Amino acid sequence: RPSPEEALQWRDSLEKLLQNPYGLASFCSFLRSEFSEENAEFWVACEDYKKTKSPVKMAEKAKKIYQEFIQTEAPKEVNIDHFTKAVTMKNLVEPSPTSFDMAQKRIFALMEKDSLPRFVRSEFYHELIK
Repeated sequence: RPSPEEALQWRDSLEKLLQNPYGLASFCSFLRSEFSEENAEFWVACEDYKKTKSPVKMAEKAKKIYQEFIQTEAPKEVNIDHFTKAVTMKNLVEPSPTSFDMAQKRIFALMEKDSLPRFVRSEFYHELIK
């Protein structure tokens, strides 16, 4: 469990929150309660994808991420604009570690301006900073 001081830093840094296993778990629980956990799940999947070294594995993961989060009517479709979706699809013709960067940045920005402020006002967060 993080110290209250550590948890307080998350108010100003989604990055610190997502890098802390406890912070990520708390944030995901909160998002689940709001029915918007696909954003954090997509972000985590992209982080994992970027660490993939094998081109074969990368292509498999890219396809899975696309089917799960990007394609229209995907089970956990994330809210990205048509331009970002088009760029991402083009990037997947030859998957590389940066294939999902634009979409991931969009989702990060969405969580930062939308979900993070709600999380900071939530009971989930207030329990952590006591």
